[in-house]
Amino acid sequence: MIPIGDDNRGRRTTPFVNYTLIVLNVLVFLYEVSLPMDQLEVFVYRFGIVPAEITQGVDIPPLAPFPIYLTILTSMFLHGGWAHLLGNMLFLWIFGDNVEDSMGHLRYLIFYLLGGIGAALAQIFLAGPDSTTPMIGASGAIAAVLGAYFVMYPGGLVRVLVVLGFFITVVMVPAVIMIGLWFLLQLLSGLATLGIETQQTGGVAFWAHVGGFVTGLVLVWVFRDPKAVERQRAARRGYRAFQRW
Repeated sequence: MIPIGDDNRGRRTTPFVNYTLIVLNVLVFLYEVSLPMDQLEVFVYRFGIVPAEITQGVDIPPLAPFPIYLTILTSMFLHGGWAHLLGNMLFLWIFGDNVEDSMGHLRYLIFYLLGGIGAALAQIFLAGPDSTTPMIGASGAIAAVLGAYFVMYPGGLVRVLVVLGFFITVVMVPAVIMIGLWFLLQLLSGLATLGIETQQTGGVAFWAHVGGFVTGLVLVWVFRDPKAVERQRAARRGYRAFQRW
């Protein structure tokens, strides 16, 4: 199942923080692909998270141009390939606008970054604190966005592309089911990969997804605006009642 959209009626503000995050991720990736392979490797080691550096407090060459703990933030804007980037940006595009509207622009930005930090720490300490392989990607922060959406809009409908061989269709699935199944898959995959080092671009940091999602589940209660959430829910209910009529 591939989400391709949601029923986001009720949003009243332009999610310019979400749009900015998407643009920044794309621009950084375009810069990555412009680099020769040897320079790209150095770039990823400098700006990605190297777990051993974080847990030991020592910057391993090539050195980052700032304190190594800031790589937890810079790593959120790096990606390991087109599929990695486009998959992440699709999820952020679909779910981030409603979450931003329900929190406000500044609070959403802080929530997003804290979600990415929680995701990175979960991956570091559950999947290999001594690893020297860089971790990159916005997946953990986006998982936090999914956690917030799960809490605030469980009845929201997500348009999902279903591909079964030659059979292709689009169905509407409640967010609680779609996101719930996604989280269950990440959790089971994370349990299956415990003790296996995640590769720079070939592996999936499942514990970052789990950690980001759980961080989002917790922080949403601090950052959400209950009035905005209820406004969006009411708009959805009204639209569906109109459709039935």
